[in-house]
Amino acid sequence: MMNAKKTIIAIVHVAALPGTPKSRFSIDQIVSKALADAKLLEQGGVDAIMIENMHDRPYLNRKVGAEVVSAMTAVAVALRSEINLPIGIQILAGANREALAVALAAGLNFIRAEAFVFGHLADEGMMNSDAGELLRYRKQIGAEHIKIYTDIKKKHSSHSLSADVSIAETAKAAEFFLSDGVIVTGSATGEKAAVSDLQEVRKAVKIPVLIGSGINAENLAEYWDLADAFIVGSSLKFDGNWENDVDAARVKQFMDIVVKLKNRFVE
Repeated sequence: MMNAKKTIIAIVHVAALPGTPKSRFSIDQIVSKALADAKLLEQGGVDAIMIENMHDRPYLNRKVGAEVVSAMTAVAVALRSEINLPIGIQILAGANREALAVALAAGLNFIRAEAFVFGHLADEGMMNSDAGELLRYRKQIGAEHIKIYTDIKKKHSSHSLSADVSIAETAKAAEFFLSDGVIVTGSATGEKAAVSDLQEVRKAVKIPVLIGSGINAENLAEYWDLADAFIVGSSLKFDGNWENDVDAARVKQFMDIVVKLKNRFVE
């Protein structure tokens, strides 16, 4: 049945990359740490993995240096060679073209893109929408097989300029602009999305709806019927802190609940 077909996308938070304020590891160490987390997640039974440079704070607005792109490519290639799951990538902040280029070079399956429609004021400053440019770029480089999942009314951002545009209308705009799926989040990392927002979005669009923050073992059942996929990061780490390594025990606890929820719908 349809409700059993849910996707768990687990995040690998790549260690701070060269040139960023908190960088302290070599490329080999960065790759090794990312691969160790990814293997634990794969062994724990998640459906897909997404790499993200969240340790690179403070983030740049849309543009990142060649050192970041090349380091993320090194991580992506290493994971692709050893992980037998779909893999995606997000490059903060809003470096959607760079993420797409890395995904193509490394053979990844999807990217997470912010500010796809309706630009917003982010931590990094004003971020204009890039749907037209991004999809043209995807066409130009022959990457149309790579899915682009797009945040709407994204966390860590002010949306006062588009306050008169509902989250449902924002989702419709993303669908009209050929998004492969929309991501609904809470107000910050680890904060859960509003149930009412998810209900509105699911009614508004036919493309997949993903939850992008705040999902954990305690609330997964509450959100199970409201989304097609769940992006999970903080709750799978030691102490539920995104800065820590993946905790195999937390992964098992979470995936045991996933299995129970899926089995509810098996005829």
